[in-house]
Amino acid sequence: MLSKPLPDNLLTSCLRGAGQVFFQPNCATGLLFLAAIAWASHASGNWSVVLGAVVGLVIATSTAYLIDSSRESIHQGLYGFNGILVGVALPTFLAANPAMWACVVVGAAVSSVAVDAMSTVVTRNWGIAGSTAPFVLVTWLLLLGAYAFAHLHVAGMGPPKLATEIAASAATLDLRDVPAVLFRNIGEVFLLGSAISGVLIVAGLAVASVPAAVAALLGSAVAIGCSVVLGVDTGALREGLYGFSPVLTAIAVGVVFLKTGPKVIFFAFLATVFTVIVQGAMDTMMSAWGIPTLTAPYLLTMWLFTLPKQDVNPHPHALTAGARLRD
Repeated sequence: MLSKPLPDNLLTSCLRGAGQVFFQPNCATGLLFLAAIAWASHASGNWSVVLGAVVGLVIATSTAYLIDSSRESIHQGLYGFNGILVGVALPTFLAANPAMWACVVVGAAVSSVAVDAMSTVVTRNWGIAGSTAPFVLVTWLLLLGAYAFAHLHVAGMGPPKLATEIAASAATLDLRDVPAVLFRNIGEVFLLGSAISGVLIVAGLAVASVPAAVAALLGSAVAIGCSVVLGVDTGALREGLYGFSPVLTAIAVGVVFLKTGPKVIFFAFLATVFTVIVQGAMDTMMSAWGIPTLTAPYLLTMWLFTLPKQDVNPHPHALTAGARLRD
C-alpha cells in the first residue's frame, strides 16, 4: 500500500492513458488525441467511435483500480491506452447496437486484466514492453466471436478485407496527395481515416515530446516511400493502411525503447521499413480469419528489434518505482 497517496484522479489517469497510445503520459497530449478522434467521428458521421473511445478509456482505467493493479502504473495511463483502442476498434468494425456496446465494456475491462498478464509474462521475463498486445488480443477475439453471435454484426459487406481490396480502383498517388497521406498514416493508429486528425495527433505529440513527433512524421514518410517502392495498392496507401504500424515502430524503436543516436536511428529506419513488409504479410495471413491486423505488425517488429538490445531506456510500459510523472 502506498504510504503517501499520489496527487492524481481518474480524469488525469484517463487523459494520460489516451496519450500512452503514442507512449506519452501527458494530459494535454491525451486531450488532443481525444479531439482527433472526435474530429474524425464528426467527419465520418460515426459518433459511436468517439463515444467508444471514452467508454473504453474510462472502463479500462476504472477496472485497473478495481482489480488492485499498480497505482503508479494506473496514474501513468498504462491501463487506459489499450482500453481506448478497444473502444475505437469495435464501433469501427461492428455495427452499433446494445450487444456491441456490451462488448466494448467487457473488452475494455478485460484489456486491463490482459495488461497485467502481459506485464507478468512479457515485460518481467523478457524485458520488453507488452505495448498494444492486450488491445490486439482482446479485439481479435471479440471480432472473431462476432461471427458466432447473432446480435453482433460485422460492419460492411462481409468480413474485413485485405488492405489491397479496400480501394483497388483509387487513382494513382499524386505528389499533392502526399501531405494528406503523411498525416493519415498517423491518424490510422486510432483507425481514423482523417488527415486533420493526424495533424492533431502530431500536435499532441509535440506538446509532450518533439523527438516523438519528428519520429512519427519520419516514420510515416518512410512508410510511404517503402510502399511506393514495393508497389502497394494505391488505394490502401492513400487510406494510410500501410503507414500506421510503421509510425508506431519509428517512435518506439527510435525514441522510446532505445537511446536515440546515429546507430539507433539506422536501427529504427530498418525496423520501420520491415514493418511495411510485415503489414503485407499479416494482411495476407489474417484475411483467412476475417479480422484486421490492427497494430500486430508493429508489435512483432518492435519485439524483434528490442529483444536483442540490452541498453534500453526506462520506458512508460515498464515502470520503475521512481518513474517521474510528466505533465
